Amino acid sequence: MSNSRIERDSMGELAVPVEALYGAQTQRAVSNFPVSGLRMPLAFIKALILAKIAAAKANVELEQLAPELGQAIVGASQQLLEGDFMQHFPVDVFQTGSGTSTNMNANEVIATLASRISNDKVNPNDHVNCGQSSNDIIPSCIHISAAIELSEQLLPALEHLVEVIRKKSVEVHPYVKTGRTHLMDAMPVRMSQVLNGWAHQIQSNIQHLKALQPSLQALAQGGTAVGTGINAHPQFSEYFCKELQSVTGISFTPGENFFALIGSQDTAVALSGQLKTTAVSLMKIANDLRWMNSGPLAGLAEIELEALQPGSSIMPGKVNPVIPEATAMVSAQVIGNDATIAIAGQSGNFELNVMLPIIAYNLLNSIELLSNISLLLADRAIASFKVNQPKIKEALDRNPILVTALNPLIGYLKAADIAKQAYREGRPIIEVALENTDLKREELEQLLNPEKLTEGGL
Repeated sequence: MSNSRIERDSMGELAVPVEALYGAQTQRAVSNFPVSGLRMPLAFIKALILAKIAAAKANVELEQLAPELGQAIVGASQQLLEGDFMQHFPVDVFQTGSGTSTNMNANEVIATLASRISNDKVNPNDHVNCGQSSNDIIPSCIHISAAIELSEQLLPALEHLVEVIRKKSVEVHPYVKTGRTHLMDAMPVRMSQVLNGWAHQIQSNIQHLKALQPSLQALAQGGTAVGTGINAHPQFSEYFCKELQSVTGISFTPGENFFALIGSQDTAVALSGQLKTTAVSLMKIANDLRWMNSGPLAGLAEIELEALQPGSSIMPGKVNPVIPEATAMVSAQVIGNDATIAIAGQSGNFELNVMLPIIAYNLLNSIELLSNISLLLADRAIASFKVNQPKIKEALDRNPILVTALNPLIGYLKAADIAKQAYREGRPIIEVALENTDLKREELEQLLNPEKLTEGGL
């Protein structure tokens, strides 16, 4: 065929598109796995290319690769990173469980470009893959890509969210609202107390994510096929991590036990679990915002979220809490991703986990979604909402649960009778308490002061 060329691998000859930078093994994978149309994430492929740079430099230093070949591999990899490299990586996520197809895709593309740079023919297996196996570089790149995205995207996004929440809490501190437990009226709280609760949730997630960074930055690279390090220089892992740190700015270390890092994906499972917890926290905040914004006439209407777009194709004037809704959907997706990763994580059969591509895909998808939605939640929902003071004051003034403050003076049962009467008659609690106790109005006003009640104590 005029639009194809013939490439050869260990299984024989195969026609490959003439313009493709990849070779026969990639083409076999494209033909074998027409499953989803989903490709490995950009962040993962970028990490894989960076790993090839680090490997080439390490192998040159260790005299496992001729300097000219190493320089050609580095140059080809850098050339990829400077362009639209994803067009050269067509392999479906649902492929061989080791990710060998994606590793060979990178090896073939880099070898093609490196051969154009070098006077010598660069071989995908012997040169680009020198000292490596798919079985250690794919697990390593799961860690590398997740470590980069965590450090550069998610943690900064979550820290921004905390900063915005705390700034907003100062702004709304003067407002006292009816607290709710079981979605029912409870003792009053300050708006600042509500927001600082949110901030603490996110800050705790940040701390737990940071605690996983040392494990995430420990790599399987150097274990090669089964963890023994066959065909890799004994110092390859150490040199690889040093070179990788120089190109990423992140400290990576050789794993303490390559068998564990190749045969299992426990660190990825743990990270995914913490991403799930972060998603649960975000969903809690999103739902609080939705409830507080509900109405504006038939709901709580305690706050008014920024109006971003029309809310209905048929009901004029309707505006919906779109950012909290998007946050809730992101959270649901991340929780689902975690379930997939948990199932995939237990597929460490003997010396290799065989669901690596789907772990990488879901883990990076979760990090990306949480990073993006955290910024939107901060800037387009929390920073910009307005407090509806008349509405929260109206509800607070009529809240019979304030009678809880009288328990030490009149007892629980008497207080319950007063609360029920106030509910039944729709009257302010202070008026009913004045009729049913010996307490003076001045005493009741002090005892039932909502602001004082937010401070706790007697």
